[in-house]
Parts: sequence; structure tokens; C-alpha cells
Amino acid sequence: MSSQWSPMYGTASGSPHMGSARGSPLTGSARGSPLAGSPITGSPLAGAARGSPIIGSPLVGAVGGSPAARPSCWSSMSGPACAPPMSGASCWSPAAPATSAPPIPEPTGWGSAPGPSHFATKVELTISCENLLDMDVFSKSDPLCAVYINSSGSNWYELGRTEMILNCLNPKFSKKFVMDYYFEMVQRLKFCVYDIDNNTYDLSDDDFLGELECTLGQIVSNKQMTRPLLLANKRPAGRGTITISAEEITDTRVANFEVSARKLDKKYLWWSDPFLEFFKQTETGWQLAHRTEVVKSNLNPIWRPFRISLRALCGGDVEKPVKVDCYDYHINGSHDLIGSFQTTLAEMQTGTHICPTEIECINRKKLKKKNYKNSGVVCFKRCQVIKEFTFLDYIMGGCQINFTIAIDFTGSNGDPRSPESLHYINPEGYNEYLTAIWAVGNVIQDYDSNKMFPVFGFGAQIPNSWKVSHEFPINFNPSNPFCAGIEGVVEAYQRCLPQLKLWGPTNFSPIINHAACFARQALRQNTASQYYVLLIITDGVITDMDQTRTAIVEASRLPLSIIIIGVGGADFSAMEFLDSDDKLLRAPNGDVAARDIVQFVPFRSFQGNSIALAQSVLAELPDQLSSFFNSYHLKPPNFHNLSDPS
Repeated sequence: MSSQWSPMYGTASGSPHMGSARGSPLTGSARGSPLAGSPITGSPLAGAARGSPIIGSPLVGAVGGSPAARPSCWSSMSGPACAPPMSGASCWSPAAPATSAPPIPEPTGWGSAPGPSHFATKVELTISCENLLDMDVFSKSDPLCAVYINSSGSNWYELGRTEMILNCLNPKFSKKFVMDYYFEMVQRLKFCVYDIDNNTYDLSDDDFLGELECTLGQIVSNKQMTRPLLLANKRPAGRGTITISAEEITDTRVANFEVSARKLDKKYLWWSDPFLEFFKQTETGWQLAHRTEVVKSNLNPIWRPFRISLRALCGGDVEKPVKVDCYDYHINGSHDLIGSFQTTLAEMQTGTHICPTEIECINRKKLKKKNYKNSGVVCFKRCQVIKEFTFLDYIMGGCQINFTIAIDFTGSNGDPRSPESLHYINPEGYNEYLTAIWAVGNVIQDYDSNKMFPVFGFGAQIPNSWKVSHEFPINFNPSNPFCAGIEGVVEAYQRCLPQLKLWGPTNFSPIINHAACFARQALRQNTASQYYVLLIITDGVITDMDQTRTAIVEASRLPLSIIIIGVGGADFSAMEFLDSDDKLLRAPNGDVAARDIVQFVPFRSFQGNSIALAQSVLAELPDQLSSFFNSYHLKPPNFHNLSDPS
């Protein structure tokens, strides 16, 4: 039986630039890795503290390329052209002098992140479970696995989560986790399985099904490791087990698919709700490589285009068998097998739109029936294998990350003069806003050669008009909204705050459209020279949700990622809705986002641990950047100075 999941939660077949490990077994040593010399724990952006490299990354202070060219004018989005955010705005000149900031004390808890100084190799982890506890009364558990990492010996931070699978006690998760493995470093991992009962980000109110704590070295040395799940009291979680497989990534080839089917069997009255599962052949059996979405009520489905890394699909061997199962989806998890077949990547590659490769779907239980021919035909209209550039290729090839900050100055933050206010300037430490800015900014700034950051506020009455603005530079200089480094951001914030009247409402769409304006200009250059990151720090509920959804969906087609950090103790369910990890965000008019560009985390989950906060919010950025530019077939600016992946 297929592993069950909900069509709401789609598929996650891992990073689009994962490659083949064929002929390159995991030996337990990272020496000789093609990525040696670029050790970056967890993700290429994870783990940097101020004054310390990104866990040994060679990129710090050595970003290739010339300083990123700034657009001619900083403005908001109002129709097809960019209009100045405030009257009297003029074009910003790169020669404009920047205000130097005095030394600023670092936030409490900020320290130098220890890291290895030798070689690393990338590995991809695949997770499955069996015999999970059944916590639901009228159905089966709906499991999800959260993965945590601890490299410092004290604090755990979340590396990521799998998709949720509905009504399943034996889940095979399609979401993969890519990590840098260091032979000389103990990298502790914790795999926590939950039965999901609601749609909130917080897992503390979901049923705990058990956990496994181990090291990455243990997984790598075993290649595939199965262990019992333990409850909080360290007693066995029934007969539940978890299996983690590791594969070294040595290739960046992916296969882009366009697949349809025709004349599938009816499984319910007059129709079926078909989906496909692709499996890789391994020494221990078939391993799930990819799962498509469900096409409702259709015997001739056309699935959305998708991609699978060659490493995940066939270990890089185009002649290696690949198994494809076609199922009829049922919400209770008991999916009906329509049929299956085995093929090879080489066979699938022969198909075209004019002459697709057609393979019969066979249900073995029906083979003995008289006149049985097949249960339908699956058509491969496109199976194109390409090599993709990685995040490091783009960064080392001259791509600049442009960092913009937006700060919530609405009245719900409280009077800044009161110690209870989220904007209270504490003489003995940083408030949550400044801590979040430090945590993320100190990592991002190493990827921007001139370290000049535009910073905007929203939701406050500003001098001299005292009208509410949702997009004002906190230095009150619309012609040059840039701050020099993170220290300059902190100084501008502290100078700005006493001059504002905190007001409302909490509107996100103006600042998102503002950042999208410049990302759109960069895309028109048809190069991978600039990528934009917008950090929004907020304390409350979004009041322009429909406009914000529309802005995010439109921005998903641009070189832009959005990080939202929620401070304080408000209800952030709306923010979690925007962070579409399980299904793509949909605008009110029905348009669907091209990709997930929003990452939300609540600050309260990282109290006192700025490094873990930065690692969590930036974990998705490397793949967002590389997958975007690869989807547009854009090469790194200094492409000729790199080895061509194709």
C-alpha cells in the first residue's frame, strides 16, 4: 500500500539541485568532497554570528563580483511604474555619504558560533516510520516529522519539517533534508514525530508520537539506520520505529517532467482521483523519490510539471529501474492502487509533446481476468535532464543579496516608554525587534558587498504631516533610505522611535510591493546578479490580508524571498498561513504562487538564542535563490570564472 498523505500538502521531492551519488558511497570521511572548503552547517546561510564566519564558510568577506547596482530610485509600487514613497524623493546616488554609526553593544546571548575548519560534504536525508502510535479516535494518526540539530552542545534549533501525511501509521515522507556533514564534528540530530491536530506552527499542542536522538555521523556510517522511537520518559513509543537514510550529493542533475495519463480505471462510480509515486531502487527495496499532486475526478489527468533529482530517482544511472505507482486518492488514507509499472530514465527521456513515451499501467490483481489489457496509460511528454547551478555557484559567481528591513510601528506594540512595550529601549539589553535584526542581518550582510541596507517602518504617524504611513524610511531620508551596516540600522531605529506616534493598521502589502518593484527591475536585466530578501518584523495580525496574499503571489515570480518574524505573544496563525510549506499560497482571485517565498517564525520560540533564530529563518533561502534562477535558466554573473555545470 502506498504511504498516505493529504493532497493539501503537495509534494516535496527535495532540493531541485540534488545530484547523484552513484559510484560515490558515503565513506564516513568528507575528504575529497567537491564541496570541500565550503563547510556550512545545515544550510549555506545557517549559523553565522557577528564577527564569525558562517561555520567556516569561505564566502564571508569574499563575495564575488562588483557591488550590486542599485535601482535608480527607491519607491513604492503604484501601478506599472515606481512612484516615490514620499513627496520630494529624488534618485539615490551611490556616492551619497552614509552616516557612520558608533559602536553598538551586541544583544544578550549573541556569541561566536563555533565551527569546523576542515572539509565538508553534502548529504541528503530521507525519513520514514513504521507502526506509529494511533492517537486519533475515529481515524489514524496524521504524522509529521520535525528535525532538529545541535552543533554547539547546548541549544537545539529546527532544521525543517516533513509534509504531514493524513491517516497513516507507516509514513514514507517525500520531503528531503540536505545537510553539510563534517567528519571532525559531532552533529547531534533529533527527529520528533507528531500527530498533527491543527494548522498552527506550534507543535506543543500536537500529540507526540516519539523521537530519536542520534548523530549525523551514525546515520552516514550506516547509510540506512532504523531505531525505535522513544517517548519523553525514554520509554518505547509502542512498536514505533523510524528509518533515516543518507546519501552523499555529488551531482546537480535534475530531470524536468511533464506527465499525463489517459483511460485510467474508475475506482469510485464514474471517476478516480489519481496521483503518481516514483520510487528509486535501493539495496533494501524501493525508496520514495517523488509524489505528484492529486488530480480530482479525472480519468485523463494532466499533472503539473515537476522535477526530481537524478540522485533521488535513479542514483544517476539512467538505465536503473524506476518504479511508478498510480493510486486513487482516499481521504482516509486507504488509497486504491490503479496500476504500476517499471521503466528507466532513459526510456522516459525519449518522449516528446508530439510523440510521448506511453507506458501501460498494470494492476497485477487483474491480470488473470479475461480480456484485461491494462488499467490505463501514463504518458511522458517531457523528461529533460539538465545540470543546475547551486547556491554557492551563484554567490561565488557574483550574485548579490540585497537586504531590506521593514519594522512594525503600530500601536499594539505598546508605549515605547514603558518596559512592557515591545519597542522599549532597554539600556541593559536589546528588545525583540533589535535582537531579530541583529540575528538575521549579521548573516545576510556578508553577502552584500557594500552593506548598505534600506530600512522602512509601517503603521505609524510620521512627522511633519502626522499622517499614517505604511512605507517610510526610518532615517526620514526618502532620497537615501540606506543604513550603513547593521550598526547603522540599530542607530537609525533608536533615533527614529521617539519621533513617531505608533498607530495602525498593520498593512504588509505596501512594503512587499515596494521590494517587488526592485526585484522586478533586477529580473528585467536577465541576469542572476541580484536577489532580494525582505525581513518584516511584526507583533500582530495583518489587516490587509487579501492585498498581502495578492502581493506575495505576484512576488513569487520575482527574485525575492520574504522573512517574517513575529515578536510578542500575539496570535500568528495568519502568518503561518502565508508560510505555505505544505501547499502553495493562493490569491483571492484564484492565482496560485509560483513557489513558496515566505518563511515565518515566532520569536518566542528562540528566546535567548539569536544564532538559532538566524539558522531557522534563513534555512530555506539558499534553495529559494538557486531554484529561482535555475527555473529562469539564468547563469551566475561571472559564469566564465566557474566550472560550467552543464
